[in-house]
Amino acid sequence: MRTLPVRRLAALLLAGAALAPVLTPALAADLLDEAKARGTLRIACEGTYPPFNYRDEKGQLTGFDVEIGRALAAKLGLKPEFTTTEWSGILAGLQAGKYDVIVNQVAATDKRRETFDFSEPYVISYPQLIVRANETRKLDTAADLAGKKIGVGQGSNYAELAKGIAGAEVRTYPGAPEYLQDLATGRIDAAINDSLLIPYLRAQTKLPVKAGAAIGKPESNAIPFRKGSPKFKQAIDQALAGLKADGSYAKISKQWFERDVSQPPAAR
Repeated sequence: MRTLPVRRLAALLLAGAALAPVLTPALAADLLDEAKARGTLRIACEGTYPPFNYRDEKGQLTGFDVEIGRALAAKLGLKPEFTTTEWSGILAGLQAGKYDVIVNQVAATDKRRETFDFSEPYVISYPQLIVRANETRKLDTAADLAGKKIGVGQGSNYAELAKGIAGAEVRTYPGAPEYLQDLATGRIDAAINDSLLIPYLRAQTKLPVKAGAAIGKPESNAIPFRKGSPKFKQAIDQALAGLKADGSYAKISKQWFERDVSQPPAAR
């Protein structure tokens, strides 16, 4: 058996190592082919984020994102396979290939796009005012809130938003139940939270409050997956478009949020 000189062998090994990063992406199978071969779409979510994804009283995984994930898998002809994991490690798990997608209200930021590809946006969310159910004052803009008391969760993005409203008195609370109670009793004039959470919070607390005007900038959430799978991206985007076209998306959305959350909230 013929052998190569040691120096030549070492040179070839180094050359191969240098080429490996270039060749690997080209040799990797598209994620769509992998999912079709196994017959499943592996979906990650927190499982502790109601009403988006959580376990009901029977221990079954449910919520808006769970139903959207199941519907997407069906459109792709695949069986949904869910994994629940803490938010702190959910993106790292995707990068490590533990699952195919995350359906968990992930904002498609520029920083995240450096590591992952994303579907088209499937949710549009706004910061939104919460006011008393019998409120008759005009509380639609930042100018309307000057001199008003606004309740927000301590340390939340909404606390920072409220602090930027000139002339407003910002009061922070441990969570939504506390500031909604003060809102209902007239101790504050308005509160701010995510537009998607307001119907859920109102139903849970059963307090006489309602959604007010959208305030601040909208955010779009999308579905991340590994880079380099153009067929998979096309399939996911087509599946989302199909759910919207046949009315399935709107039906799921209105069940959880009282409106189609793929669209901006209607003006009030």
